[in-house]
Amino acid sequence: MSPAGSDAQGSSTRPYLLRALHDWCTDNGFTPYIAVQVDASVQVPPEYVKDHEIVLNIGFEATSGLDLGNEFIAFKARFGGVAREIVIPVDHVVAIYARENGQGMAFPMASEASEDAAAPAEPGVAAGSRGLRLATSEVEGGAPDTTAGEDRPQPAQPPAPTEPTPPGGGRPTLKRIK
Repeated sequence: MSPAGSDAQGSSTRPYLLRALHDWCTDNGFTPYIAVQVDASVQVPPEYVKDHEIVLNIGFEATSGLDLGNEFIAFKARFGGVAREIVIPVDHVVAIYARENGQGMAFPMASEASEDAAAPAEPGVAAGSRGLRLATSEVEGGAPDTTAGEDRPQPAQPPAPTEPTPPGGGRPTLKRIK
């Protein structure tokens, strides 16, 4: 019997990829952000949720007691000067990226995961990333508070790379890494 039990596919790669990209951001002096699909199983301040999504700074400077586990991401962060306990199921993380240059990875949303596994992705579009549009705004402690998502078709070819935006200016872009 395999270490993952009788499941031939093994455990999800998402928590491992999240930890790896968090480490990459930290090692390179970037600020790791995650976009999260919010439902009743996600513990975040509801006043910062927009369109069932939230973007969070998970850098060590913005969090306390960060635990990037296989099932949940848990930490404490300040929102409007008030410390809050944050608990996010790993399968609700739809993207992780560096704030400074937008490089990162998108994942299927929890409700789309089974759909995307059955249906092939559109050419040039990462599975589950259709409609993902990231926008951040800062709250105290550097933690962003919202993200917006719309179901819009994505271009077949990703846009040409742009120069990194200086910290505090402009919106970060999400760059797909294959």
